Amino acid sequence: MAATILVVEDDPAVSLALEVALKGEGYLPILAGNGEKGLELGLAQAPDLLILDVRLPGIDGFELLRRLRAGGSKAPVIILTARDEEIDTILGLELGADDYMTKPFRVRELLSRVKSQLRRAYGDLADALGGRVIRADDLVIDLEKRKVSRAGKKIALTPTEFEILRILAEKPGRVFSRRDLLDRVRDYDAALAGDEKTINVHVSHLREKIEPDESAPQFITTVRGVGYAFADKGERGARDARSDT
Repeated sequence: MAATILVVEDDPAVSLALEVALKGEGYLPILAGNGEKGLELGLAQAPDLLILDVRLPGIDGFELLRRLRAGGSKAPVIILTARDEEIDTILGLELGADDYMTKPFRVRELLSRVKSQLRRAYGDLADALGGRVIRADDLVIDLEKRKVSRAGKKIALTPTEFEILRILAEKPGRVFSRRDLLDRVRDYDAALAGDEKTINVHVSHLREKIEPDESAPQFITTVRGVGYAFADKGERGARDARSDT
């Protein structure tokens, strides 16, 4: 599954140039011509990275960034600012942007920044964005061969268990409700029951197989009252540190 990049840009020429360039690098660009559409897509599609022009009609880039962060988006954000508008850069970074570029910019340099931000944000999970292999500590998920191993030992998963693991691991840190997981997995497994509690059972079995200690999950975490998430690298590291004390 290629990385999805949301581009919020009201200049059609710039938007088209970025779409072509991103597709050429194997990414999946999502385009929005104004802040309102950008907010809708940013929250609904959960893109892996966002490129935001700060000077947008309606909801400007600053307000859009603020609302996305308030809505729970943790994806890296690159803002596009007018040349010599230092205040734009400072405000954008204070609101949660990860990087910036001034217009006019070189597309090749922007692509380099995109790659760098994806690697920085997802670390050892970044391979998932290329649709090949997800590596999280000693857990390896081969998306193409549909094989899983931990510490070099193969782990046999049912098709439904693999799908749940794939869905979670491709979006580390994102919380999926039980209903959301049920709907997504049911599309794959037509025989899956419609009760959300079946997701709990599958996750329990999945933890038995992939977690070093299923009583203290390292990979699949529970967000009480909401659902499940695949812990990102920072969260796994913090959990390991606590276990040593």
